[in-house]
Parts: sequence; structure tokens; C-alpha cells
Amino acid sequence: MLINKNGHFLSAEQCSVEINDGGFLYGDTLFETLKARGQNVLFTKAHLDRIESSAHLLNFPISRNTIETELKALSQRLSSPVSRIRLTLSRGPCDGFALPAANRSWFLLTATEATELSADDRVRGVPCVIAPNRRSNPLDHLPQMKRGNHADCLYAADFARRKGAHEALFCDNDGLILEGSCSNIFARRQNRLITPPLGNRVLAGVMRQAVLSVCYRYGLDAIEENLTLKDLLDADEVFLCNSMVDLLPVSAIGDRSLKRGEFWREILTRIDAMNETQPC
Repeated sequence: MLINKNGHFLSAEQCSVEINDGGFLYGDTLFETLKARGQNVLFTKAHLDRIESSAHLLNFPISRNTIETELKALSQRLSSPVSRIRLTLSRGPCDGFALPAANRSWFLLTATEATELSADDRVRGVPCVIAPNRRSNPLDHLPQMKRGNHADCLYAADFARRKGAHEALFCDNDGLILEGSCSNIFARRQNRLITPPLGNRVLAGVMRQAVLSVCYRYGLDAIEENLTLKDLLDADEVFLCNSMVDLLPVSAIGDRSLKRGEFWREILTRIDAMNETQPC
């Protein structure tokens, strides 16, 4: 594992967090998960744009230039074919509910080896279940963000694993599909690709935006529209997406097998080509 805290590379034994840190006590952190192939960190700008926007909305201290510099230094030390990079921001130690001064904040970059999904993995697809709990947003006057207070997703993902599924899908109180515990979702109906609209429950996923951008660029029909469980069960194909798995077809939801298609493959091929020809 590679660890960089506030611009200093450390061993795991050297890295520590104060016991009154707001991230430890209250989950008051922001984070991003990035994927690297070799030393090429994918969608860097999109990830940093998102965390910077969230930081500004929450008056969170952030130095983008410093993070960009240290992320580049971290990437130059990567030696695995695929790596998972986590960027975490914390305000630092708290005195009760009083937020600390900006100069107490810190950022942490970690990198661990990851495994790329195989072509066979994607062809097989993955089963999903409906989460038993609801997607939450303690700051529901603001858009959904990647915050450290992530217990709703943690417990939904554990529920999926215990049921032998890959992902748990959140529904709202009206039965509308929102997203997975760590993924966005798309359904294809004939030649149209549909994904739930953003809001205070649906995260603006980086790979979600990449899928939409590819569709818009190449004249493919894609819209943001409400989806129900019935819509997914009746769809011509359904796939998940996030920055680590890229695009991953869904084979079943609960005990219902889904139709399978190949549209995901065309989108993923175009995204991979975009990553090869453009700075990320």
C-alpha cells in the first residue's frame, strides 16, 4: 500500500488520525475512489472537480493544486497493472460540534492493488437485490455527495453479500430506483438508454457522466428518467457503472433473470478509447 498524508509518504505504522478527528467521530469527511491502469489515473479531472465542488458547498478546506501534485507523485510510484486510489479529506480534530480551523485539515491518498474484471465476468453479469434500507442524505438540502457518513451504503452492500448478490439497489418511498450501494444504474429500452435523474439521493457518478457523455458525443439516445423495478425487469438490458468496475451488466434482480444485451459493450469500448486518446 502507498500512503501519502498531507504531501508526505508514510508507512502504515507512521500514519495516524487523532481520536477527536471529525472524520473518526462523525464521518465528516469527503472522499473519492479513483482507478489507475499502470501509472495512468483515470478521470482525474472529473473526480477532483466533484470533490472540490462538494468541499465548497460544505465550506471544507481543500487545496486542489496540492492534491493534484501529490496525486501525480503517488501515480509515479504505482507498480500494479490496476490500482485503487482513495482520496480522503478531513477538517481535522473537533472540539465538540465546533468545526476546527482550516489549518487543522488534512488529506490522505492511499493506493492498493486492484483486480480488473475479465471479459468473462462482464459476459456472465452479476445478480442484484433490492436494499432493505433507504438511501440517505443527512444534508438533503444539497446534492448527494461522497461523504464519510456512508453507513446506508455499507449496510446495503453487506446485505447484498449475505444474499449472494453483487450489489444492492436503493429504492425511494415511491418505489423508484435510485442507485446501487456503490454504483449508478442504466437500463436500455429498445434503442434508448435510461438512468435515474440526479438529486439529493442519486450521486453524480463519474462513470455515469462518462456514459452519458459518450452517448451525447456519438448521437446515441440517452435520457435521465425515473425507473421502477418493473422497468428494470422489462428492460432489454441493465448495467451498473462506477469508476472501478467501469460497466457491469446485471444478470438478475432477486429471483428474476434479466434480458441481456450488448449495448454496454459499445459504450465501454468508446470510453476506453476516450481514456487512451485524451488526458484523464
